[in-house]
Amino acid sequence: MAGYNNTSKDAALTAVGAAATYISLHTPDPGTTGTSEVSGGTYARVQTTWGTAAASSMTGSQVTINVPASTTITYWGVWSAASGGTYYEGGVLPSSQAYVSAGTYLHTPTLTATG
Repeated sequence: MAGYNNTSKDAALTAVGAAATYISLHTPDPGTTGTSEVSGGTYARVQTTWGTAAASSMTGSQVTINVPASTTITYWGVWSAASGGTYYEGGVLPSSQAYVSAGTYLHTPTLTATG
C-alpha cells in the first residue's frame, strides 16, 4: 500500500505548525491527549516559530522552558494555546532530565511526518 508523498506530508506539517505553536514538557508519555504535562513553579508553555516544512520534517526555533524542582521530564508536546487549547502531537526528549531544584530546559522542536 502506498503512503503519502513528501508534498502531502509537508502540507500537513505546515497546517499543524500554523495551528500549534506552543511547546510543553511532560513527565511520562503524553499519549494522544497531552496528559502528564509538567505543572508548578514558574512552568509555562513557550511559543516557538516553525520553519518551512521540507522532506517530511519541520523544525521550530529553540525555546527555553522553566522546570520546577523535583520534576523529571521525558517528553514534549505541541499545543494551540499557552494554556488549555488543543494538543496536536509531541515526542520523546533525547534523554530524560531530572531536576532536583528548579531549572530550565532548552529544546529545539522538530516534527516529522511518517506514513
